[in-house]
Amino acid sequence: MSLFAELTTSLNAVRPGRTRMRNYDAPLVLASVTLLLLGLLMVYSASIALADGPRYASYGRFYFVIRHGLFLAAGLIAGAVALSMPMRFWQRMAVPGFMVALALLLAVLIPGIGREVNGAHRWIPLGPLNFQPSELMKLCALLYAADYTVRKQEYMQSFVRGFLPMAFALGAVGMLLLLEPDLGAFIVIVAIAIGILFVGGINGKYFSCLTGVMVGTFLLLIWLSPWRRARLFAYLDPWDDANAYGSAYQLSHSLIALGRGEWFGVGLGASVEKLHYLPEAHTDFLMAVVGEELGFAGVLLVLFLFVVIIQRGFDIGRQAIAMERTFAGLVAQGVAIWIGVQAFINMGVCLGLLPTKGLTLPLMSYGGSGIVMNLVALAILLRVDIENRIMMRGGRV
Repeated sequence: MSLFAELTTSLNAVRPGRTRMRNYDAPLVLASVTLLLLGLLMVYSASIALADGPRYASYGRFYFVIRHGLFLAAGLIAGAVALSMPMRFWQRMAVPGFMVALALLLAVLIPGIGREVNGAHRWIPLGPLNFQPSELMKLCALLYAADYTVRKQEYMQSFVRGFLPMAFALGAVGMLLLLEPDLGAFIVIVAIAIGILFVGGINGKYFSCLTGVMVGTFLLLIWLSPWRRARLFAYLDPWDDANAYGSAYQLSHSLIALGRGEWFGVGLGASVEKLHYLPEAHTDFLMAVVGEELGFAGVLLVLFLFVVIIQRGFDIGRQAIAMERTFAGLVAQGVAIWIGVQAFINMGVCLGLLPTKGLTLPLMSYGGSGIVMNLVALAILLRVDIENRIMMRGGRV
């Protein structure tokens, strides 16, 4: 065989392998869509009985699932817009976006602008909807931390120029969130920022110092706040009579729901705890309804889907960093940290592994601002992956 024929045969053997590479990350998309659809189904199941109670008597049986579907639609539209934006756009918007989110956190505390619910100032009313700036801050803090790490890369070992500016930024965010109060959002934001700084190569001593300060602040806030302290002690002994009918009421009924589910659940729609026993079953404690109706198998399925998203996020980030796209890589891994930390805290609360916190289950729980921001974050993660694939094909981004 001639040399030309050998080269032609070789090229023909290689070309199909190149064209078979997808334009998107199929496991990431499949896991995300499955969680969204499962979340819509479980929100419907968990909220359908709420209309039978006096608090939601005027809402109707389909009120929450219809609104959740509309939030999903809005999130998909916002995600489509985010997906169309190149990563260089998000890098340019990192600092301005962080400042806008900080201003909105401040606006929440201004009388006449922010809305108070159960003593908390976390929402800005926008007609029939309520916007929660802390959800926007999660995304903006992620972009800011990634951009900061890239801009300060040569100073990441310096205390004054590498450590202090980010510490002050997190302190400002923390102060505003604790005035709302929204300790759960603060924990997630700090975890995102610290995780990105760690991946970005911050000095180990400064990283340990920042982590220690944040943990110490968290414990101090719990100790100085009587109602937070009550929640902590209730979490340690939820079956005590005083706790079971007080601070640990939600936790005790969450554990009852999970216990009733056993291996394969009592059946979709057959939950008893959602019948006005378990408060916030369609938001913070949706996982308890999943455990009761779908059992241990359903909980494992949800856990597996989140593991797929987190693993793909870190892999996409590592791939981007290997191609010297540091900002994009840090953003991708930041999204994985965000989804992973918030899901871990929500599931830990439902399982009694962590004290009760007001955090929803990403991609699944009922909630407007949260589900929209989750979908925007996933769209940005997909954008990083798409740009990786374009570069692997020899293209430009």
